[in-house]
Amino acid sequence: MAVLDPLRVVIENYPEGQTETVSASNHPKNPQMGQRSLSFSRTLYIERSDFMEVPARKFFRLAPGREVRLRYAYYITCTDVVKNDQGEVIEIHCTYDPATKGGSSPDGRKVKGTIHWVSAEHAVNAEIRLYDRLFLAPNPAAKADFLEHLNPESMIMLTGCKLEPSLLDIQPEARFQFERQGYFCADREDHSRDHPVFNRTVTLRDTWAKIEKSGTS
Repeated sequence: MAVLDPLRVVIENYPEGQTETVSASNHPKNPQMGQRSLSFSRTLYIERSDFMEVPARKFFRLAPGREVRLRYAYYITCTDVVKNDQGEVIEIHCTYDPATKGGSSPDGRKVKGTIHWVSAEHAVNAEIRLYDRLFLAPNPAAKADFLEHLNPESMIMLTGCKLEPSLLDIQPEARFQFERQGYFCADREDHSRDHPVFNRTVTLRDTWAKIEKSGTS
């Protein structure tokens, strides 16, 4: 799991100083690939795009008063929002339901949203490079000046990304799927244990992003 645009989450009713492990599948459809352990603690990071203070229709992720599932872990409910002087959300406070460990509820209640996360205490800082098409036009060679059709977002470099610590000791060119993010490869030249660098090779379809872009929310 990797959080590319981190938003801090504090679980108020989780014991301070406590850390536990939860089990995660290495592949959701291939149990033969085994399990790995994730550290869970009071303070987490989630994707900023997984929270919306005033949720739009069809947005089923975290919002004030709403309950979501943390992948492999617990149900959490947003109880408060902390903002800076500019009115930007910098921290979310939540409560968790201890009975929902593993991602299901004994009372049978359902939640529509499942989001990924990393423990703030155990997260690995990384640089992520998001590659996209080089040109905005499908056939730039047919244009008078093809340079006018360069995609300004053909590479976006993100720093301060948060990864689960199992990604710390991998070799350059190792390949992974980051849950809900896409497929990534450790950079051939720049990746190291002290400075992890991952390049996105293939994106995943984001249903909410598609809805938001179409303006049907």
